[in-house]
Amino acid sequence: MRLIICISFLACLITPGMAVVHPVFESGPLVLQTGSDATVSDRLDGIVLNRLAELNLKPANLCSDAVFVRRAFLTVIGTLPTEEESRGFLSTQDSGKRAQLIEILLQRPEFAEYWAMKWGDLLRVKAEFPIKLWPNAAQAYHRWIYTNLRANTPFHHFARALLVANGSNFREGEVNFYRAMQDRSPHGIAATVALTFMGERADKWPKKKLDALAGFFAQVAYKSTAEWKEEIVYFDPTADKDGLARTAMFPDGTHAAIKTGLHDPRVVFADWLLRPENPWFSRAISNRVWSWLMGRGVVEEPDDFRADNPPSNPALLELLQHEFITSQCDLKHLFRIILNSQTYQMSPIPAQDTSDAAANFAHYPLRRMEAEVLIDALNQITGTKESYSSPIPEPFTFIPENVRAIGLADGSITSSFLELYGRPPRDTGFESERSRNTTASQRMHLLNSTHVHQKLKVCPLVTGAHDGERAPRDLAGKIYLTLLSRQPTDEEVAEIESHAKATYADSQSLAEDITWALINQPEYFYIH
Repeated sequence: MRLIICISFLACLITPGMAVVHPVFESGPLVLQTGSDATVSDRLDGIVLNRLAELNLKPANLCSDAVFVRRAFLTVIGTLPTEEESRGFLSTQDSGKRAQLIEILLQRPEFAEYWAMKWGDLLRVKAEFPIKLWPNAAQAYHRWIYTNLRANTPFHHFARALLVANGSNFREGEVNFYRAMQDRSPHGIAATVALTFMGERADKWPKKKLDALAGFFAQVAYKSTAEWKEEIVYFDPTADKDGLARTAMFPDGTHAAIKTGLHDPRVVFADWLLRPENPWFSRAISNRVWSWLMGRGVVEEPDDFRADNPPSNPALLELLQHEFITSQCDLKHLFRIILNSQTYQMSPIPAQDTSDAAANFAHYPLRRMEAEVLIDALNQITGTKESYSSPIPEPFTFIPENVRAIGLADGSITSSFLELYGRPPRDTGFESERSRNTTASQRMHLLNSTHVHQKLKVCPLVTGAHDGERAPRDLAGKIYLTLLSRQPTDEEVAEIESHAKATYADSQSLAEDITWALINQPEYFYIH
């Protein structure tokens, strides 16, 4: 009989307004820092708390160290902390250890790998149908994204390089921005630019407004080469057969000064979009970063800016924009501000479990791990590897076994697990392509699949459990720290010891069942 461990996680989360502090998940009430020592993160907290007060909403308590270390690892580098990392963080008494951990994570090599995955979704890095970059180009595109994120290239430079790119799609990775879209007409390019860099859905714009933006991309041309599937993207002043470039207008309604035939209109548009005083770019990128770290945007969905979908907290979005602009579009600066805020460090247990509380960040929102992060975590825990492949065999798609799922360059390279758990197809660049829903099929896979049980059989937590015939309490402590980044509660230990005494003849069977039981708990597969 499998061990079913009763964990208080769900019971706590569905009991709003409780006055007690749950030590597993919470460390105490928020304390707002004011005065001359207040940081930007403190000002952010003040804005959030003022908005909550206006709405008569109570903030959640601060999360515990165990919740924080796990949340920070998963949201910053898409990687589960190891037992040693969790144990080391929990045992440290330094009051500044959370800020120190944030700095460590921002410098970890997994940071660029994870965020290249996130931007790869929006920039549609995919070799096969319907994007059809082809493998060489997909690899070049991903490598360019990864390299710039690793170097923390100012993000307006990152965006400009994409917007004005020319050259071979095999040799200039950024050129693939103009190939990684299903509709490469001027209107299709304009819609993609609006979605990616302004967070706007141009299909909802008046036709005249979309025509005006399309004018900036009417002279983008493509030509093939003698090399298999290579393509050149370039500015062709003769390509505008419909005369769209002559009527190009910025989305704010101002006319563009373009010398037809001499100036690449894309440069004119990039100059307008990336000006510090222009909010279209900075608000969209700031809101995306906030959404990725906090589970929902100030404008939700983060790629649906429009007049009738206002920000839940305009002052908060204004602060994020201001910091993004004044830091010269430094993404890591924005990360630091958000991650060091008490708003990010709130408990997932709401004081009031309402839609208004969630929309105004009164508690940290629960969400399931991304498909790639979940399979990487399973492989890390069990010491196993995964096979990935493309449904369409092509050269250059061999994936070494040591490549993690968050490091997969090409959206066409996948597995049945990634498909089941909602990895986006990268067909459109919409945030909604990624599914975080939890389905019955997903639950049954973790519970009963041969795939998961074979991993558990060779898991070091299981195979090493007989060493020294560990007591159930010690065994449980090691497994809990590895999977949940915390020690088990006294109640959990008592239940494990009771089951061990009545049911299990050896530590190995007990260890396998504890690991299996925890993998199937929401506390494991949710970010909280």
